[in-house]
Amino acid sequence: MDKEKLKGIIESILFTMGESVEKERLAAVLDISQEELFMTLMEMKAEYSRDSRGITLIELDGAWQLCTKIETYDYIRKLVVQPRKRSLTDVMLETLSIIAYKQPVTRQEIEAIRGVKSDFSVNKLIEYGLVCELGRLDTIGRPIVFGTTEEFLRCFGVSSLEELPDIDEITKQGFMEEAIEEVGATVDVEV
Repeated sequence: MDKEKLKGIIESILFTMGESVEKERLAAVLDISQEELFMTLMEMKAEYSRDSRGITLIELDGAWQLCTKIETYDYIRKLVVQPRKRSLTDVMLETLSIIAYKQPVTRQEIEAIRGVKSDFSVNKLIEYGLVCELGRLDTIGRPIVFGTTEEFLRCFGVSSLEELPDIDEITKQGFMEEAIEEVGATVDVEV
């Protein structure tokens, strides 16, 4: 297939979907290898990065999406009514951090770390689209496990969870000890 035609088809698919599309799905639909798809996407990304373009191509954890450039936001804002800004409280940020670093994680595990109920925070994070239910554990009670979403990656400007800042081992150990103290459990902890 002609390279420019391929780019046009990819652009059309990503524009129409309005959300990210996994590279495997794109390659299968286009009947090309993932390597050829990746090279084409990288060329498109470079073309969109020029100052005269109003859109950009971003990768979100192995999926690709067309988005408007940040530089065009003021103009778009003038055209549409700006939705109410949702802010995250300290409690919600703390809960989101636990989910991001420990996922998949149950509500009970979140509450053990925080030491308080987390229903409201988890529900608000789901409402904001930053967290989602990933399924249920195959244990007694079948608790729901939670994880972050693509919206989380988008909002925090990272392509994958691997780009999140590392928590040093001393801080991790401190969190673990606090959680164990709060739940009154005795667990062998490796240092």
